[in-house]
Amino acid sequence: MTENFKSVLENILKKDERLVDGNGELNGNLIHEYASSLDEGLIELLLNEEATREKFFLKVKDVYVFKQNDFKFFLDENKIDNSYTQYANRIGLSTGGKFLKDIDDVVLDFPYKDCVLEGGQSTEEGTDTYFEYDENEQDYIEKEAKRKEIFFNQILAKDEIDRLTEPKAFTNIKRYTEKGEEKITSFNRNEKGQITDNLIIKGNNLLALHALKEQFQGKVKLIYIDPPYNTGNDEFKYNDKFNHSTWLTFMKNRLEEAFHLLHSDGAIFISINHIELPYLSILLDQIFSRENKLPLITLKAGTTASYRSINDCPVNVTEFVIAYSKTTGYKPKQVYRETSYSEDYSHIILNPEETPENWKLKSLTGYVHEKNNCKNWREFKKKFGPTWKKIRFDEMEKYALKNKTSVVSLNTLQKPSDKISIAVKKSKDVRDKVFEVKRKNAESIYCYNGRTLAFFSNKFREIDGELVPSEILTNIWSDISFLGIGPEGSVTLENGKKPEYLLKTIIELITDSGDLVLDYHLGSGTTAAVAHKMNRQYIGVEQLEYGDNDSVTRLNNVINGDKTGVSDYEDIKWKGGGSFVYCELAKNNQKAIDKIMSCKSLKELITLFDELYEKYFLNYNVKVRVFKEKIVKEKEFQNLSLNRQKEIFARMLDLNQLYVNVSDMEDSRFKLSDEDIALTKNFYQL
Repeated sequence: MTENFKSVLENILKKDERLVDGNGELNGNLIHEYASSLDEGLIELLLNEEATREKFFLKVKDVYVFKQNDFKFFLDENKIDNSYTQYANRIGLSTGGKFLKDIDDVVLDFPYKDCVLEGGQSTEEGTDTYFEYDENEQDYIEKEAKRKEIFFNQILAKDEIDRLTEPKAFTNIKRYTEKGEEKITSFNRNEKGQITDNLIIKGNNLLALHALKEQFQGKVKLIYIDPPYNTGNDEFKYNDKFNHSTWLTFMKNRLEEAFHLLHSDGAIFISINHIELPYLSILLDQIFSRENKLPLITLKAGTTASYRSINDCPVNVTEFVIAYSKTTGYKPKQVYRETSYSEDYSHIILNPEETPENWKLKSLTGYVHEKNNCKNWREFKKKFGPTWKKIRFDEMEKYALKNKTSVVSLNTLQKPSDKISIAVKKSKDVRDKVFEVKRKNAESIYCYNGRTLAFFSNKFREIDGELVPSEILTNIWSDISFLGIGPEGSVTLENGKKPEYLLKTIIELITDSGDLVLDYHLGSGTTAAVAHKMNRQYIGVEQLEYGDNDSVTRLNNVINGDKTGVSDYEDIKWKGGGSFVYCELAKNNQKAIDKIMSCKSLKELITLFDELYEKYFLNYNVKVRVFKEKIVKEKEFQNLSLNRQKEIFARMLDLNQLYVNVSDMEDSRFKLSDEDIALTKNFYQL
């Protein structure tokens, strides 16, 4: 009877989406929490069903009273919870001396195990092939689905966190140059002892940030990251769907460490979309200070042409770059972009060779009308028909580009000096006459009919080797195309990459030649590739496996003279050269995680278990015998999905032992080579 009612209750509770986790299972701790707080939605759900109304409510006259303790007792006794928590409690996983089911405290959830890729080479293009029975075809049809990444989170106590974030040992260290892969005997340093090598680090990015802190604290001029956007349907899938609170924790842990690495005269730029933008902004306010927020940059990252069917209006085609400086009052460098002629430059000086007081001005439209034997715009329209405006604009533009020193706009100064104000007033009283205000160490100001003159020629700057009209960079970057960037870097990640031109713009806005750039969500290596071409030092960190499309492949292409992306810009003219050092965080329990994720069946997992507790570090409170001799033989456990089984196996590992600490690296258990140990010591200057 109880078992039947348990099923009834589970089905009722699953009607409330808040109580169901990303795997469609009930979250027992959350149900407890709602019951304790007398959550209105939960009580209404139970009250509306006859079975639960009779079981958990006492009727007093016409009022139903919720029997809170009876309900919570039933949850505990009948294990109304998701499969992981049920088995975790039985195996012995706990925190702070309490089993998970007994915890009501607010805890900090650290997703230290960032992710493991289920085979394949990339998050963007990885696909799995599977077969599904088709009723219409009466046969099994081959289908494809995107591979997904699995993320595991772990609750850790402070002493565990301290050990987890200790400096980590490095392995597989090598330098890449134009000659190929080379052995490295030491890291290159400048006269101050700072490493000058470009670095690509493979491993958990949070732990890598901690490892970098000793050598690079306060040295990074620019941090750019392109983290998971937490869209709910992007390639980054966490075991809890990477929900909002976990995402913020994930970002917070890393941003706090990034803050320490940033130079006092540096800035951080983060690509994001609208879903988490406001929450990320608040988080950055806390870490970097609200006063240090730089203008929000809006990118047009798509077009309606890329949508097969459009149901929403307006269609969202924007992404954003949110930026903060390390200190208050920071000003990025002035960067200019090519622009076109504007009709604001509406007048021409007919006799620019004469002195300013004798200048005669005429409207540029009037000049074009007269040139075409028209008295006014009506005659011009009649002569040229429906396209008259375009024809007139084209002629105005042609004249302005050829005679830029004598084409002007009439402006109003916001805060003119007393001297200029007097000249402006004179020009109002004496019409059609130019008054010059000479200034020491600056160009003269010219006043005309109560306005000031701005010359079109002052908008011209050399951009990409050509003298063109320009304007100072605004916070709307519509000139950066996201289309056709797949081949950039000669790696073939079609989706998710950022254009090299975007990184070029950010790098030139913040840094100078030789400055240090950091990207700890490196992906296919766009940031490192552009920094390399622009003669900036860089550090890139990545954990995912991208195969032939990873940053090492891309940077080798750069060293060998890659011609894609920004290579042909006049201020770059990339010819190849340079070098970078590749290294990996030395794995400990991470090897066990990799082995777990490579298993194809429960049978393989069970076979692996003996190796796990013999060679790796399990949580000290794991009941090995209970798990090995009883739980894995239970039908309920065997019926769990393979991913859930893997998650339980992985959870038994001590996740603060993922990588080898420097303090332990000479222990023979970890089998680090003498070269790895020596280079790790060289890195940390031990």
